[in-house]
Amino acid sequence: MKQSDERILTTHVGSLPRTEQLIELLHRRGEGNEIDRNELDDAIRDATMRAVEKQAEVGIDIANDGEQSRPGFHIYVAERLEGFSEQTIPRPLWADVEDFPTYAGKAFPDIVSEAQTRPVAVDDLRYVDESFVDTEIERYRQTLERTDVEFAEAFVTAASPGVIASSVGNEYYDSNDEFTFALAREMRNEYERIADEGMVLQIDAPDLLSERHRKFTDLSLEEFKATARRRIQAINEATRDIPGEQIRLHTCWGNYEGPHHRDVPLEDVLPILYEADVGGLLIEYANPRHHHEWRAFEEHPLPDDWRLAPGVVDVKTNIIEHPQTVADRLCKWAEVVGDPTRILAAPDCGLATLAGHHVVDPEIAWAKLETLSQGADNASQRLFS
Repeated sequence: MKQSDERILTTHVGSLPRTEQLIELLHRRGEGNEIDRNELDDAIRDATMRAVEKQAEVGIDIANDGEQSRPGFHIYVAERLEGFSEQTIPRPLWADVEDFPTYAGKAFPDIVSEAQTRPVAVDDLRYVDESFVDTEIERYRQTLERTDVEFAEAFVTAASPGVIASSVGNEYYDSNDEFTFALAREMRNEYERIADEGMVLQIDAPDLLSERHRKFTDLSLEEFKATARRRIQAINEATRDIPGEQIRLHTCWGNYEGPHHRDVPLEDVLPILYEADVGGLLIEYANPRHHHEWRAFEEHPLPDDWRLAPGVVDVKTNIIEHPQTVADRLCKWAEVVGDPTRILAAPDCGLATLAGHHVVDPEIAWAKLETLSQGADNASQRLFS
């Protein structure tokens, strides 16, 4: 993971707003309608170009393709893995949202798209089509060449075995643990393909925190911690041939506007996160429910060879943070970690994790990333002068 001795570099968590044309095409395909493949490819290419140009425009240093071709940050794997049926299942509601029945009915708008379908494993899973990830990487490279944009570093996101196992159905494997490790075995193909191209691999693993109040609400805290540890082991197994410094891990408590009062405290899980064979961590902080979580890092210091990208911009509100607020947050983290060169500036989570589902308005999302960059510049002047 890139670092600078002169300033705090900026990045984001992966998903960025898609164009309206692309969202419409993804929705139509999600409804089971036939669409023109060339039209979809053109829309993805145009949306990727826009995402790349906008990242450069707002001052992002470590960039990606914005996940433009994916209907969701984890459901995309269904078209790359063989062994799923065409049936779909609903996802359980967040436990914190269920505590407020009046709010529960409007917590998530109905979205008719592939992002809402949850396939079911009915056979042994096999990763059968690397052309998707190859196309994503090549499209991104070509876009950089056409736009003449240069970033300090490039990253590509990939869903963790655990978040996939939590999100899709299973009617084949004897346990969720067995399901998770089967996914690790097969997703290894994608992880290694990204790393072989020289990209930083970002493993998206919100399940390490968020599933405490969703799929695993019936577990005790100790049982959940054991589950989280097994999922870290699955990540390590799937990435065992990739240098740790080429991997960054993202986790969060769920990218949705809700009470979040049932979120598991970071201090309970942070030591387990440190068992991941990676080079850095992206974690929520701007979320007001977790603005105190820097204390967990005082109790459990960041591993010496890790980088930290705390979320200093919230992705669940349309308020645009003031650059001074962003700078203050970054300076606090530099104090906690003890070295500003080990800090990256990032938002809490993705800004468009599901196609068409915008908690933050797309134009405001870009404004938030711009204030992220302005705040990082401000903090850099304070920390590196």
